[in-house]
Amino acid sequence: MANLGFIGLGVMGGRMAKRLLDAGHSVTGYNRTKSKAQWLLDAGMVWGETPRAVAKAADITFSMVTNTEALHSITEGPDGVLAGLGPGKIYVDMSTVSPVFSQELAKQVAEIGSVMLDSPVSGSVETLEQGKLSLMVGGDAETFEKVKLILLDIGPKATHVGKNGLAVTMKIATNLSLAVQMLAFSEGVLLAEKSGIDREVAVEVLTNSVIASPMVKYRGPFVLGQPDEAWFDCYMMQKDMSLTLELGRELKVPLPTTAVTNEFLTAARGMGLEEQDFAIIFDVLAQMSGVK
Repeated sequence: MANLGFIGLGVMGGRMAKRLLDAGHSVTGYNRTKSKAQWLLDAGMVWGETPRAVAKAADITFSMVTNTEALHSITEGPDGVLAGLGPGKIYVDMSTVSPVFSQELAKQVAEIGSVMLDSPVSGSVETLEQGKLSLMVGGDAETFEKVKLILLDIGPKATHVGKNGLAVTMKIATNLSLAVQMLAFSEGVLLAEKSGIDREVAVEVLTNSVIASPMVKYRGPFVLGQPDEAWFDCYMMQKDMSLTLELGRELKVPLPTTAVTNEFLTAARGMGLEEQDFAIIFDVLAQMSGVK
């Protein structure tokens, strides 16, 4: 069993750390708010006072934070991850951040004598808890093989996609479809509902139809009632959509459906719904449609 570290123990990161503990690994963890990690401490996780302490204690350190700025804050400075790394150590960042920043960070890690992989995930809280999460990995192929079995303790599929930064790019290319599909699904539900079909019936038909992707099947029912805790809130989704649009401009790839869907996320945030799961864009479209 491996000696691991995990920084960022939020909704997804905390559950990943728990899976690693359940697999028998030793885990030293850090979270900005320690109280949110108490359940993991109760499960056997060791507390690290700083990101540096975690990286120093572990052979392989994972991190999963909200955005590029947060990744910068946990890696830089005297208490950052970089200060705790050293020759032979491996750093795996699972955050969805700027590919350019991720690549630059990988270079800094290499200068220390460590190796960095970027390994964002595809899935939700539900798919993670069901053990169905998939991972994409960018960086040195040999290092990927060293950590692959550990990654498979988090989810059943881990795919090496290329050099540093390309896994983050692949995640961005994946996530744009989540919100776009949700908006298209919402359009279908509302068209059916205003025609006289009960919303529950429309949801049942659509989530069992040819358009029922895994995302539609597990998030489509949210139009009948939001979860108590957002799986992926509007703020986080718009962060990813902004990264998508930025990358599209850089690569000269038009992203029309992404741009339109992003405006609905802006509207949801303007309506004070940014902490709701991004499926709340249904409510925005419903209000525009005159549906309660």
